[in-house]
Amino acid sequence: MWGGSKLSSSGSRFLGALRSGFQSTQVDSSRLTTSAVYPKNQLSWILQIKPWVFNENRIMWFKSYSITFACLNWMKSYRLPWTRPYSTSRTTVDKNEMKTFLALAHRWWDEQGVYAPLHSMNDLRVPFIRDNLLRTVATHQPGKPLSGMKILDVGCGGGLLTEPLGRLGASVIGIDPVDENIKTAQHHKSFDPVLDKRIEYRTCSLEEIVKDTVETFDAVVASEVVEHVIDLETFIQCCFQVLKPDGSLFITTINKTQLSYALGIVFSEQIAGIVPKGTHTWEKFVSPEKLESILESNGLSVQTVVGMLYNPFSGYWHWSENTSLNYAAHALKSSLQEQPAPAEFALKGEAEELQAEASTNSGVQEDLKK
Repeated sequence: MWGGSKLSSSGSRFLGALRSGFQSTQVDSSRLTTSAVYPKNQLSWILQIKPWVFNENRIMWFKSYSITFACLNWMKSYRLPWTRPYSTSRTTVDKNEMKTFLALAHRWWDEQGVYAPLHSMNDLRVPFIRDNLLRTVATHQPGKPLSGMKILDVGCGGGLLTEPLGRLGASVIGIDPVDENIKTAQHHKSFDPVLDKRIEYRTCSLEEIVKDTVETFDAVVASEVVEHVIDLETFIQCCFQVLKPDGSLFITTINKTQLSYALGIVFSEQIAGIVPKGTHTWEKFVSPEKLESILESNGLSVQTVVGMLYNPFSGYWHWSENTSLNYAAHALKSSLQEQPAPAEFALKGEAEELQAEASTNSGVQEDLKK
Protein backbone atom coordinates (compact mmCIF):
# COMPACT_ATOMS: atom_id res chain seq x y z
CA MET A 1 0.00 0.00 0.00
CA TRP A 2 2.74 2.40 0.98
CA GLY A 3 6.09 3.24 -0.50
CA GLY A 4 8.94 5.54 0.49
CA SER A 5 9.21 7.48 3.72
CA LYS A 6 9.54 11.10 2.64
CA LEU A 7 6.44 13.25 2.79
CA SER A 8 5.76 16.69 1.37
CA SER A 9 4.41 19.49 3.54
CA SER A 10 1.03 19.17 1.85
CA GLY A 11 1.11 15.48 2.67
CA SER A 12 1.77 16.24 6.34
CA ARG A 13 -1.19 18.62 6.47
CA PHE A 14 -3.37 15.99 4.81
CA LEU A 15 -2.43 13.40 7.45
CA GLY A 16 -3.23 15.85 10.21
CA ALA A 17 -6.65 16.55 8.77
CA LEU A 18 -7.41 12.84 8.78
CA ARG A 19 -6.38 12.25 12.38
CA SER A 20 -9.83 12.78 13.82
CA GLY A 21 -11.36 10.51 11.22
CA PHE A 22 -8.89 7.79 12.08
CA GLN A 23 -9.54 8.04 15.80
CA SER A 24 -13.25 7.59 15.19
CA THR A 25 -12.66 4.22 13.57
CA GLN A 26 -11.21 2.47 16.64
CA VAL A 27 -12.64 -0.97 17.28
CA ASP A 28 -12.98 -3.22 20.28
CA SER A 29 -9.75 -5.02 21.11
CA SER A 30 -11.69 -8.24 21.64
CA ARG A 31 -12.03 -8.32 17.87
CA LEU A 32 -8.34 -9.14 17.41
CA THR A 33 -7.98 -12.75 18.37
CA THR A 34 -11.47 -14.14 18.10
CA SER A 35 -12.75 -16.33 15.35
CA ALA A 36 -15.26 -14.89 12.90
CA VAL A 37 -18.60 -14.12 14.51
CA TYR A 38 -20.54 -15.30 11.53
CA PRO A 39 -22.47 -18.55 11.05
CA LYS A 40 -20.21 -21.56 10.61
CA ASN A 41 -21.28 -21.89 7.03
CA GLN A 42 -23.46 -20.09 4.55
CA LEU A 43 -26.00 -22.88 4.51
CA SER A 44 -27.36 -22.06 7.96
CA TRP A 45 -27.11 -18.35 7.23
CA ILE A 46 -29.30 -18.66 4.15
CA LEU A 47 -31.89 -20.54 6.12
CA GLN A 48 -32.20 -17.89 8.80
CA ILE A 49 -34.86 -15.93 6.94
CA LYS A 50 -36.89 -14.13 9.53
CA PRO A 51 -40.50 -12.93 9.15
CA TRP A 52 -41.31 -9.33 8.44
CA VAL A 53 -43.96 -8.33 10.92
CA PHE A 54 -46.04 -5.17 10.71
CA ASN A 55 -48.07 -5.28 13.87
CA GLU A 56 -48.50 -1.68 15.00
CA ASN A 57 -52.13 -1.63 13.84
CA ARG A 58 -52.56 -5.41 13.78
CA ILE A 59 -53.18 -5.12 10.06
CA MET A 60 -50.68 -7.37 8.35
CA TRP A 61 -48.72 -10.48 9.27
CA PHE A 62 -46.92 -12.38 6.57
CA LYS A 63 -43.91 -14.55 6.09
CA SER A 64 -42.25 -15.30 2.81
CA TYR A 65 -41.97 -19.06 3.12
CA SER A 66 -42.05 -19.41 -0.64
CA ILE A 67 -38.66 -17.69 -0.74
CA THR A 68 -37.39 -19.83 2.11
CA PHE A 69 -38.30 -23.14 0.51
CA ALA A 70 -37.12 -21.97 -2.89
CA CYS A 71 -33.75 -21.55 -1.20
CA LEU A 72 -34.06 -25.03 0.29
CA ASN A 73 -34.74 -26.61 -3.08
CA TRP A 74 -31.79 -24.76 -4.56
CA MET A 75 -29.51 -25.84 -1.73
CA LYS A 76 -30.23 -29.51 -2.36
CA SER A 77 -28.26 -29.28 -5.56
CA TYR A 78 -25.55 -27.11 -4.00
CA ARG A 79 -22.09 -28.63 -3.56
CA LEU A 80 -19.96 -27.55 -0.64
CA PRO A 81 -17.12 -25.16 -1.71
CA TRP A 82 -14.34 -27.58 -0.82
CA THR A 83 -15.86 -30.33 -2.98
CA ARG A 84 -16.56 -28.21 -6.05
CA PRO A 85 -14.28 -29.13 -8.95
CA TYR A 86 -12.04 -26.25 -9.94
CA SER A 87 -12.05 -24.98 -13.52
CA THR A 88 -8.68 -23.84 -14.84
CA SER A 89 -10.50 -21.66 -17.38
CA ARG A 90 -11.09 -19.15 -14.58
CA THR A 91 -8.28 -16.79 -13.66
CA THR A 92 -7.49 -14.57 -10.70
CA VAL A 93 -4.84 -12.52 -12.53
CA ASP A 94 -5.56 -8.95 -13.64
CA LYS A 95 -3.49 -8.19 -16.74
CA ASN A 96 -3.60 -4.45 -16.04
CA GLU A 97 -2.11 -5.07 -12.60
CA MET A 98 0.64 -7.14 -14.24
CA LYS A 99 1.64 -4.16 -16.37
CA THR A 100 1.97 -1.98 -13.28
CA PHE A 101 4.26 -4.44 -11.49
CA LEU A 102 6.23 -5.21 -14.64
CA ALA A 103 7.31 -1.57 -14.76
CA LEU A 104 8.58 -1.81 -11.16
CA ALA A 105 10.17 -5.29 -11.37
CA HIS A 106 13.74 -3.97 -11.12
CA ARG A 107 13.04 -2.03 -7.90
CA TRP A 108 12.07 -4.82 -5.49
CA TRP A 109 15.33 -4.82 -3.52
CA ASP A 110 15.71 -1.05 -3.27
CA GLU A 111 15.04 -0.64 0.45
CA GLN A 112 14.60 3.13 0.06
CA GLY A 113 12.38 2.95 -3.01
CA VAL A 114 8.72 2.29 -3.70
CA TYR A 115 8.86 -1.09 -1.94
CA ALA A 116 10.41 0.27 1.27
CA PRO A 117 7.20 -0.34 3.27
CA LEU A 118 7.17 -4.00 2.22
CA HIS A 119 10.75 -4.41 3.46
CA SER A 120 9.70 -2.82 6.75
CA MET A 121 6.53 -4.94 6.93
CA ASN A 122 8.70 -8.03 7.35
CA ASP A 123 9.24 -6.94 10.95
CA LEU A 124 5.57 -7.83 11.56
CA ARG A 125 4.56 -10.42 9.01
CA VAL A 126 7.53 -12.79 9.39
CA PRO A 127 7.03 -13.27 13.17
CA PHE A 128 3.26 -13.42 12.60
CA ILE A 129 3.69 -16.35 10.21
CA ARG A 130 6.44 -18.04 12.23
CA ASP A 131 4.70 -17.88 15.61
CA ASN A 132 1.36 -19.14 14.33
CA LEU A 133 3.00 -22.04 12.50
CA LEU A 134 5.01 -23.04 15.56
CA ARG A 135 1.78 -23.47 17.49
CA THR A 136 1.00 -26.41 15.20
CA VAL A 137 4.18 -28.39 15.96
CA ALA A 138 5.44 -29.99 19.15
CA THR A 139 9.15 -29.28 18.65
CA HIS A 140 11.36 -27.29 16.31
CA GLN A 141 15.04 -26.89 15.53
CA PRO A 142 16.82 -23.89 17.09
CA GLY A 143 17.81 -21.48 14.35
CA LYS A 144 15.59 -23.25 11.82
CA PRO A 145 12.15 -23.25 13.48
CA LEU A 146 10.25 -23.86 10.22
CA SER A 147 12.44 -26.75 9.09
CA GLY A 148 10.40 -29.48 7.44
CA MET A 149 7.53 -27.18 6.48
CA LYS A 150 6.47 -26.46 2.91
CA ILE A 151 5.20 -22.94 2.23
CA LEU A 152 3.69 -21.41 -0.90
CA ASP A 153 4.28 -17.66 -1.27
CA VAL A 154 1.64 -16.43 -3.73
CA GLY A 155 2.42 -13.19 -5.55
CA CYS A 156 5.99 -13.34 -4.25
CA GLY A 157 7.24 -10.43 -6.37
CA GLY A 158 10.99 -10.13 -5.97
CA GLY A 159 11.09 -12.53 -3.00
CA LEU A 160 10.97 -9.99 -0.16
CA LEU A 161 8.99 -12.35 2.08
CA THR A 162 10.08 -15.62 0.46
CA GLU A 163 13.71 -15.26 1.52
CA PRO A 164 13.09 -14.65 5.26
CA LEU A 165 10.81 -17.70 5.36
CA GLY A 166 13.54 -19.75 3.70
CA ARG A 167 16.09 -18.53 6.24
CA LEU A 168 13.81 -19.86 8.99
CA GLY A 169 14.29 -23.33 7.52
CA ALA A 170 11.15 -23.74 5.43
CA SER A 171 11.06 -25.10 1.89
CA VAL A 172 9.37 -22.29 -0.03
CA ILE A 173 7.90 -22.06 -3.50
CA GLY A 174 7.36 -18.48 -4.65
CA ILE A 175 5.02 -17.89 -7.58
CA ASP A 176 4.22 -14.73 -9.52
CA PRO A 177 2.58 -14.19 -12.92
CA VAL A 178 5.10 -11.47 -13.85
CA ASP A 179 8.18 -13.12 -15.32
CA GLU A 180 10.42 -10.12 -14.63
CA ASN A 181 9.56 -10.35 -10.93
CA ILE A 182 10.64 -13.98 -10.86
CA LYS A 183 13.89 -13.14 -12.65
CA THR A 184 14.63 -10.50 -10.02
CA ALA A 185 13.87 -12.98 -7.23
CA GLN A 186 16.01 -15.69 -8.83
CA HIS A 187 18.94 -13.33 -9.22
CA HIS A 188 18.79 -12.13 -5.62
CA LYS A 189 18.59 -15.58 -4.01
CA SER A 190 21.56 -16.77 -6.09
CA PHE A 191 23.86 -14.78 -3.80
CA ASP A 192 22.98 -17.09 -0.89
CA PRO A 193 23.77 -20.81 -1.48
CA VAL A 194 21.55 -21.86 1.44
CA LEU A 195 18.51 -20.06 0.03
CA ASP A 196 19.28 -21.39 -3.42
CA LYS A 197 18.53 -24.89 -2.09
CA ARG A 198 15.45 -24.04 -0.02
CA ILE A 199 13.61 -21.70 -2.40
CA GLU A 200 12.09 -22.40 -5.80
CA TYR A 201 10.52 -19.72 -7.98
CA ARG A 202 7.95 -20.22 -10.75
CA THR A 203 6.32 -17.85 -13.20
CA CYS A 204 2.66 -18.81 -12.94
CA SER A 205 -0.63 -17.98 -11.27
CA LEU A 206 -2.09 -19.83 -8.30
CA GLU A 207 -4.79 -21.56 -10.30
CA GLU A 208 -2.19 -22.93 -12.73
CA ILE A 209 -0.50 -25.07 -10.07
CA VAL A 210 -3.57 -26.30 -8.18
CA LYS A 211 -3.88 -29.58 -10.08
CA ASP A 212 -0.29 -30.65 -9.35
CA THR A 213 -0.08 -29.39 -5.75
CA VAL A 214 -3.31 -30.52 -4.09
CA GLU A 215 -2.82 -30.74 -0.29
CA THR A 216 0.91 -30.08 -0.65
CA PHE A 217 1.62 -27.10 1.61
CA ASP A 218 1.67 -26.58 5.35
CA ALA A 219 1.05 -22.88 4.76
CA VAL A 220 0.03 -20.51 1.98
CA VAL A 221 1.03 -16.85 2.24
CA ALA A 222 -0.71 -14.10 0.26
CA SER A 223 0.77 -10.85 1.54
CA GLU A 224 -0.48 -7.66 -0.13
CA VAL A 225 -1.97 -9.76 -2.92
CA VAL A 226 -5.74 -10.20 -2.57
CA GLU A 227 -6.37 -6.50 -3.30
CA HIS A 228 -4.92 -7.11 -6.76
CA VAL A 229 -6.81 -10.25 -7.86
CA ILE A 230 -9.95 -10.12 -10.00
CA ASP A 231 -11.71 -13.15 -8.52
CA LEU A 232 -11.25 -13.38 -4.76
CA GLU A 233 -13.61 -16.34 -4.33
CA THR A 234 -11.66 -18.45 -6.82
CA PHE A 235 -8.38 -17.34 -5.24
CA ILE A 236 -9.47 -18.51 -1.78
CA GLN A 237 -10.78 -21.80 -3.19
CA CYS A 238 -7.36 -22.45 -4.77
CA CYS A 239 -5.63 -21.67 -1.48
CA PHE A 240 -7.85 -24.22 0.24
CA GLN A 241 -7.09 -26.92 -2.31
CA VAL A 242 -3.30 -26.66 -2.13
CA LEU A 243 -3.23 -26.64 1.69
CA LYS A 244 -2.80 -29.80 3.72
CA PRO A 245 -5.57 -30.56 6.25
CA ASP A 246 -5.11 -28.19 9.20
CA GLY A 247 -2.77 -26.06 7.06
CA SER A 248 -2.52 -22.30 7.57
CA LEU A 249 -3.44 -19.44 5.26
CA PHE A 250 -1.87 -16.05 5.99
CA ILE A 251 -3.19 -12.88 4.37
CA THR A 252 -2.24 -9.22 4.74
CA THR A 253 -4.27 -6.67 2.81
CA ILE A 254 -6.10 -3.32 2.90
CA ASN A 255 -9.55 -2.69 4.36
CA LYS A 256 -12.23 -1.11 2.20
CA THR A 257 -13.02 2.09 4.10
CA GLN A 258 -13.19 5.80 3.41
CA LEU A 259 -9.95 6.20 5.33
CA SER A 260 -8.16 3.60 3.21
CA TYR A 261 -9.31 5.44 0.08
CA ALA A 262 -8.13 8.78 1.45
CA LEU A 263 -4.72 7.51 2.58
CA GLY A 264 -4.12 4.56 0.27
CA ILE A 265 -5.07 6.22 -2.99
CA VAL A 266 -5.64 9.98 -2.70
CA PHE A 267 -2.70 10.66 -0.38
CA SER A 268 -0.22 7.92 -1.33
CA GLU A 269 -0.72 8.04 -5.08
CA GLN A 270 -2.11 11.44 -5.99
CA ILE A 271 -0.76 13.88 -3.39
CA ALA A 272 2.49 12.56 -1.97
CA GLY A 273 3.46 10.36 -4.90
CA ILE A 274 4.63 7.67 -2.49
CA VAL A 275 3.53 4.92 -4.86
CA PRO A 276 2.87 5.15 -8.60
CA LYS A 277 -0.62 6.12 -9.64
CA GLY A 278 -2.83 3.15 -10.41
CA THR A 279 -1.06 0.79 -8.01
CA HIS A 280 -4.28 0.23 -6.09
CA THR A 281 -7.96 0.07 -7.01
CA TRP A 282 -10.24 0.90 -4.09
CA GLU A 283 -13.04 -1.30 -5.43
CA LYS A 284 -10.74 -4.33 -4.96
CA PHE A 285 -10.04 -3.58 -1.31
CA VAL A 286 -11.77 -6.05 1.00
CA SER A 287 -13.08 -5.60 4.52
CA PRO A 288 -12.16 -8.08 7.27
CA GLU A 289 -15.83 -9.04 7.53
CA LYS A 290 -16.12 -9.89 3.84
CA LEU A 291 -12.81 -11.73 3.80
CA GLU A 292 -13.78 -13.78 6.85
CA SER A 293 -17.11 -14.63 5.26
CA ILE A 294 -15.40 -15.91 2.11
CA LEU A 295 -12.82 -17.85 4.11
CA GLU A 296 -15.39 -19.50 6.38
CA SER A 297 -17.65 -20.45 3.48
CA ASN A 298 -14.71 -22.16 1.77
CA GLY A 299 -13.67 -24.39 4.65
CA LEU A 300 -11.14 -22.06 6.28
CA SER A 301 -11.60 -21.24 9.96
CA VAL A 302 -10.46 -17.72 10.86
CA GLN A 303 -8.21 -17.68 13.92
CA THR A 304 -6.95 -14.11 14.09
CA VAL A 305 -7.57 -10.72 12.50
CA VAL A 306 -5.36 -7.85 13.66
CA GLY A 307 -4.77 -4.31 12.42
CA MET A 308 -1.49 -3.00 11.04
CA LEU A 309 -0.43 0.65 10.84
CA TYR A 310 2.40 2.18 8.84
CA ASN A 311 4.08 5.40 9.91
CA PRO A 312 5.35 7.09 6.73
CA PHE A 313 7.52 9.45 8.79
CA SER A 314 9.49 6.73 10.61
CA GLY A 315 9.07 4.05 7.96
CA TYR A 316 7.99 1.44 10.51
CA TRP A 317 4.90 -0.71 11.00
CA HIS A 318 3.22 -1.65 14.26
CA TRP A 319 0.26 -3.78 15.34
CA SER A 320 -2.97 -1.99 16.16
CA GLU A 321 -6.48 -2.63 17.41
CA ASN A 322 -7.65 -0.64 14.41
CA THR A 323 -8.28 -2.53 11.17
CA SER A 324 -9.55 0.41 9.12
CA LEU A 325 -6.38 0.54 7.00
CA ASN A 326 -4.18 -2.55 6.80
CA TYR A 327 -4.76 -5.83 8.59
CA ALA A 328 -3.43 -9.39 8.82
CA ALA A 329 -5.49 -12.57 9.00
CA HIS A 330 -4.69 -16.18 9.85
CA ALA A 331 -7.03 -19.05 8.97
CA LEU A 332 -6.81 -22.83 9.27
CA LYS A 333 -8.04 -25.36 6.75
CA SER A 334 -10.75 -27.50 8.29
CA SER A 335 -9.70 -31.11 8.70
CA LEU A 336 -11.72 -33.86 7.02
CA GLN A 337 -13.29 -34.84 10.33
CA GLU A 338 -14.61 -31.32 10.87
CA GLN A 339 -16.19 -30.84 7.48
CA PRO A 340 -19.97 -30.59 7.63
CA ALA A 341 -22.25 -33.33 6.33
CA PRO A 342 -23.61 -33.10 2.79
CA ALA A 343 -26.12 -30.33 2.21
CA GLU A 344 -29.15 -32.63 2.02
CA PHE A 345 -28.62 -33.91 5.57
CA ALA A 346 -27.58 -30.56 6.98
CA LEU A 347 -30.77 -28.96 5.69
CA LYS A 348 -33.30 -31.65 6.59
CA GLY A 349 -33.73 -30.75 10.24
CA GLU A 350 -33.87 -27.00 9.59
CA ALA A 351 -36.44 -27.46 6.82
CA GLU A 352 -38.73 -29.41 9.15
CA GLU A 353 -38.35 -26.72 11.81
CA LEU A 354 -39.30 -24.00 9.34
CA GLN A 355 -42.36 -25.94 8.22
CA ALA A 356 -43.51 -26.35 11.83
CA GLU A 357 -43.01 -22.64 12.46
CA ALA A 358 -44.97 -21.83 9.30
CA SER A 359 -48.02 -23.80 10.49
CA THR A 360 -47.83 -22.08 13.88
CA ASN A 361 -47.73 -18.61 12.34
CA SER A 362 -50.65 -19.42 10.06
CA GLY A 363 -52.74 -19.99 13.19
CA VAL A 364 -51.62 -16.62 14.55
CA GLN A 365 -52.65 -14.91 11.35
CA GLU A 366 -56.16 -16.45 11.61
CA ASP A 367 -56.51 -15.11 15.14
CA LEU A 368 -55.56 -11.62 14.01
CA LYS A 369 -58.17 -11.60 11.32
CA LYS A 370 -60.94 -12.18 13.91
